[in-house]
Amino acid sequence: MNTRKKLAAAAAGKSKQPARPEDQRLPIASTFAYGFQHVLTMYGGIIAPPLIIGAAAGMSSQDIGLLIAACLFVGGLATILQTIGVRFFGSQLPLVQGVSFAGVSTMVAIVHGGGGIQAVFGSVIAASLIGLLITPLFSKIIRFFPPVVTGTVITTIGLTLMPVAANWAMGGNRTAENYGSMANIGLAAATMAIVLLLSKVGSAAISRLSILLAMVLGTAIAFAFGMADFSKVGQGEIVAFPTPFAFGPPVFEIAAIISMLIVILVTLTETSADIIAVGEIVGTKVDSKRIGDGLRADMLSSAISPLFNSFTQSAFAQNVGLVAITGVKSRFVVSAGGLILVILGLLPVLGRVVAAVPTPVLGGAGVVLFGTVAASGIRTLSKVEYKNNMNLIIVAASIGFGMIPIAAPSFYDQFPSWFGTIFHSGISSAAVMAILLNLLFNHLKAGNSENQSVFVAGTERVVRQEDLKCLADGDRFEGGKLIDCDGKEVPVQSSEKASEH
Repeated sequence: MNTRKKLAAAAAGKSKQPARPEDQRLPIASTFAYGFQHVLTMYGGIIAPPLIIGAAAGMSSQDIGLLIAACLFVGGLATILQTIGVRFFGSQLPLVQGVSFAGVSTMVAIVHGGGGIQAVFGSVIAASLIGLLITPLFSKIIRFFPPVVTGTVITTIGLTLMPVAANWAMGGNRTAENYGSMANIGLAAATMAIVLLLSKVGSAAISRLSILLAMVLGTAIAFAFGMADFSKVGQGEIVAFPTPFAFGPPVFEIAAIISMLIVILVTLTETSADIIAVGEIVGTKVDSKRIGDGLRADMLSSAISPLFNSFTQSAFAQNVGLVAITGVKSRFVVSAGGLILVILGLLPVLGRVVAAVPTPVLGGAGVVLFGTVAASGIRTLSKVEYKNNMNLIIVAASIGFGMIPIAAPSFYDQFPSWFGTIFHSGISSAAVMAILLNLLFNHLKAGNSENQSVFVAGTERVVRQEDLKCLADGDRFEGGKLIDCDGKEVPVQSSEKASEH
């Protein structure tokens, strides 16, 4: 009887296992702990665009604070839509949404062009609605994203984020006197060391929370040495709901809309890459429908965000790294992070607490996080077949092209603004190049010849030692047949058939 009960319990346990890894549900405490870890990981990235754009628009610190709160609030709502999903909207993957960096320079240009913040909001609304209409086109390109493309893009995502981590580790503010000081870099190094130490000696739960715990301990160390400032936490409102169109109604200017449409195309490309990347890391199926649903959620969130004084929304690549390093694949964890963002947007006082986390602490954790993204891409590239094809040159050219704007940020300054907007992002550069080269070499095969490039000829061939033991002196392979030294054919059997004897 006991045996039957055990079998029944085991069967019941198996039946509760979700069909998809991302549908796993964790205890409520763990869900919000891991969700808060996601918020800390992307917090610096989500508040930077409103800081930059607000400063460019000549806003007061109070108005910039409203922009930041609005971006947190909308980012949380967008994250919940992306992870929970409704019909036609939301990929139902663990993706954190927030203000895209891709449009910052364009928005600053619109502000400086005389349109002001209202023209920025108008261009975001119009361009996002156009993006919503063209998402079916983007969702159909899934077959053009084999591992040679996805691995390249994922690797590039990690590599292009490393300057962000380095900047954070140095202090984040290039104009500050202590930027790049030994104290800042030492704090970042201590945080990174804590991440590695907790990952090695901690339990499974501690290891998965290593990033969050390292940030808490890193902040405590910073406070002890006078490097953390919590004096501004009590200043300002405690509760504040974002006021719709707080800076006036949107203004629609054709030139601004066209410029922003280019940003939307870049955002669609980056989000497609992030959806595919997180699908690869989670180990779940990502088809054209999920990509389309994810992109529609992106565009709908972006179109609505100016109503609450925010900007274009896209998936945050740094949080893809957090999924990889923690192994927590549940989308509901990220949904909890979205709820925390909404609360931070409604409670500016909590936002000011999180904002007090020193930037070098974020940098120390970021080195591990962003490196993990690159490592995930390398793991994907290890599955690619490089024999008698041009996959090696696809990877080489695409990663190299993606590194250009990282190695030389001013490389495209003399190019037309629309071109610079697209290729100033290393992720977009690598994605465009990988897709085009994959089409050229693997889909448009007319004119291809075997071993047509030195890159193919240089690809390593490996023969196992146990296979060589089966050969005799003088054996040769001709026309698909194994011929011995006397010119007689040697029978070749499949491994399955040979194992039967």
